[in-house]
Amino acid sequence: MMLDIHGRAAYAYTGGKPFDPARPVVVFIHGAEHDHSVWALQTRYFAHHGFGVLALDLPGHGRSEGPALSSIGALAEWVIGVLDAAQAPKAVFVGHSMGSLIALDAAARHPARAAGLALLATAAPMTVSDTLLDAAREHEPEAIAMVNQWSHSTIAAKPSSPAPGFWLQGVNQRLMERVSLVGEAQLFHTDFSACNLYADALERAAAVRCPVCVVSGTRDMMTPPRAARPLVDALRQARAKVQTVEVDAGHALMSEQPDATLDALFAFALDCARTQTPPR
Repeated sequence: MMLDIHGRAAYAYTGGKPFDPARPVVVFIHGAEHDHSVWALQTRYFAHHGFGVLALDLPGHGRSEGPALSSIGALAEWVIGVLDAAQAPKAVFVGHSMGSLIALDAAARHPARAAGLALLATAAPMTVSDTLLDAAREHEPEAIAMVNQWSHSTIAAKPSSPAPGFWLQGVNQRLMERVSLVGEAQLFHTDFSACNLYADALERAAAVRCPVCVVSGTRDMMTPPRAARPLVDALRQARAKVQTVEVDAGHALMSEQPDATLDALFAFALDCARTQTPPR
């Protein structure tokens, strides 16, 4: 569905069901140079099993109008604007990679709007190498090739999603090329720069008051499980209820291990929903 956020069009995929803000709401936030489609399996399952789903195209990505926002904080406030426009009082925020930083920041800035927080392939800090930043600015096809190589631990998906022989790297490459084509110039560099410059993760973690689930890929070369440990420690020091899950995958958790990722997220969201006050 299309929403109006501060006078600009924003797209949210609702999982094949009309969005109902009276249901427990889950907001899915993609990573750099991606769009809502990376959550295809997870969002449809949630929407058909009792949840209101908003899988976002961030500003300047996919169907959402630009310009792209250049900081994690601005993107977090934009996500809260989506909740306002959708008339959703609160949500479980689910973010992958760059999206995990946006989800964290939104939950910390607006604790009353966060029913839960799921961070996939996260890190604190989420630094980006100079080589990749330069490639994203000057030679985007090279940056896409680098990310494809580093994001996947296999070239084919598991048989359950969507079929044997499915070429993960090719699909991801085409997605990023399409996001680049319809977006503004140097979008990949804008996204990576936002991650690289974000220095507030541990401070924001101290302000999180909702339950948290951290999902990491054991073979992730970009944000390995050890990179999430400072964030997990900061969350626990703030007395947040934190659970950690590791799946046998690289950075592209949702496509390499779709069922394991879905199982972790759905169980977590159900627990969060049970603690919410039922709508009147």
